[in-house]
Order: sequence, then C-alpha cells, then structure tokens
Amino acid sequence: MGKVNDYLNEAGVFFLATADKDQPKCRPLGAHIEMDGKVIFGVGDFKNVYKQLLTNPKCEIVSTKQDGHWMRYTGKAVFERDEKYAEAMLDAMPNLKDIYNEKTGKKLMCFHLEEATAVDIAVMGEGEDLLS
Repeated sequence: MGKVNDYLNEAGVFFLATADKDQPKCRPLGAHIEMDGKVIFGVGDFKNVYKQLLTNPKCEIVSTKQDGHWMRYTGKAVFERDEKYAEAMLDAMPNLKDIYNEKTGKKLMCFHLEEATAVDIAVMGEGEDLLS
C-alpha cells in the first residue's frame, strides 16, 4: 500500500469514479491516509458519492503526476466501522474539522479498497503493478 499512498501524496488531487445507476460519476478528492496497511479514503455521509458507494461499491481512483505517469486504482469500497480512521484523517487534515463535527452533524465516512488492482502507467508505456 505504501506505493499507492506515495503516488497519491505526490499527485495531490485524485479522482474517484463511481456509478449512479447507469451513469458514471467522477469527482476530485484529496482526503486519504495510510493506516493499518491500508490506504484510507474519506467522503461525507451527506454526499451522493457515499450513497453511490453503498449502492455499488465498485469504484476507481485515478491520479496523475507531473512526469506524465498516471495511476489507476480499482476495487471495491469497504467502509470502516472503527471511528479511529475518521479521527486519524481529521487529525491529518484539520481543515476538514470545519465540515465534519458535532455542530454541523456531518460525518466523515472512511473506506479502503478490497479486491483491488493498482497500476502505474507511463503515457506511452506498459503498466507497472503497484501492489506486488
């Protein structure tokens, strides 16, 4: 997971693609941490992306780096039950505490990918497996 997390750190912003019935939906995100051997992502419980992942957990994360490489991280979203993941993400990204708190009533929902593949792809080259 270290390679995937490092890739996301270098890229900064990444894109999460989900399905809304038969329509693909893609949005930029940045919230992620590495913890317990997993890359953990966060989305709001009030957002459509959360509802889409509950309905169909298959998703894909794509990020690009300045050198022209891009990563495709594909799998099944599994939401974490332990609050320690949301707490760690909020500690790592304190600006999110303005959104996710008891006052707003909004909750940060954290997930990781299972049954996943991650490939680093050069613009005109072969892909390199990042999980092996």
